[in-house]
Amino acid sequence: MQSQVVKLPEHQAIYLQIRNMILFGSLVPGQAVTIQGLVESVGAGMTPVREAIRRLTAEGALESGDNRRIHVPEITRDRLDQIAFARLAVEPELVRLALQRMSDDTITRLTIIDEAVDRAIEDGNIEAYLEANYRFHFTLYEEANAEVLTKIATSLWLQVGPSLRIVCGRFGTANLPDMHSETLAALREGHAERAAAAIADDIRQGLGQVRLTLGKLPHSD
Repeated sequence: MQSQVVKLPEHQAIYLQIRNMILFGSLVPGQAVTIQGLVESVGAGMTPVREAIRRLTAEGALESGDNRRIHVPEITRDRLDQIAFARLAVEPELVRLALQRMSDDTITRLTIIDEAVDRAIEDGNIEAYLEANYRFHFTLYEEANAEVLTKIATSLWLQVGPSLRIVCGRFGTANLPDMHSETLAALREGHAERAAAAIADDIRQGLGQVRLTLGKLPHSD
C-alpha cells in the first residue's frame, strides 16, 4: 500500500509558514508586519494571513503597538530574564516527562537531528542550524505528551527566535552552545535529572549569547 501524504488545510499551512519566518529569524525584532506584506511574502490570501497574525499575536510571537500596528517584539533585558525564567521552569520538566515515555526510535531520531545540528555548525549554515536545533528540542519535548507545557515552550521560542538569528549573524555558528550530546547520553542511560540539567545548561548558554548581543538594550518600564 502506498503511503498518502497528508495535506494541511491552507490556514494551518500559512500559519506555520509565517510562524517559521518568526521562529527562524526571517523577521527581525521591532520589524512592522502588515497583512499585505505577508500576503506578498507567502503568496496567500488575506483571510488565512489575517488568521495567522491573530494566532501569532495571541502566542506572543507578534504584538500590537500603541498605534495598533503589529510588529515583532523587541527583546529587552527584563523580557529576556522573564523568558529565561519560564524556559528553565518548563523545558527541563518536559525532558523529565519525555524520558518516562522515551523509545529507542526517538533517541535514534534525536541522534540524527543532532548530527544535522553539528553539520550546520561546521558549515556555518545559520538557517539550517536554527531549524535543526528547534527540531531537536521539540522532537524531545513532544515525547512528553504534555500539550500545555509544549505550547508554552513554543510561545517562548517564538518570542526569542528573531534575537537568536541576530546572535548567529554576529557571532557565526562556530561558538554556538550545544549540550545535545550530554542530553542524549543521559537519555540513553535513562537519567532524567542529568538530561534535564543538560537542557537547562543549553538554554542558559543560548540565552547568555543573546544577552551579549542585546546587552546594551534598556530595561523595560
